[in-house]
Amino acid sequence: MIRAQTSAQPQLQPDPASHDARALTDGGQTATIVLDGQIYTLRITRAGKLILTK
Repeated sequence: MIRAQTSAQPQLQPDPASHDARALTDGGQTATIVLDGQIYTLRITRAGKLILTK
């Protein structure tokens, strides 16, 4: 008899300095981020992935 082993996924603990992407986008799909005078765009895709572009 073969049994599949399942293990519980560990709960990830965010870094205290982390920010929620949905809060950064203020409920929308994009946020503008400035670093050293350079402007970046953070976008949440329909699949729930993050894309950061310059």
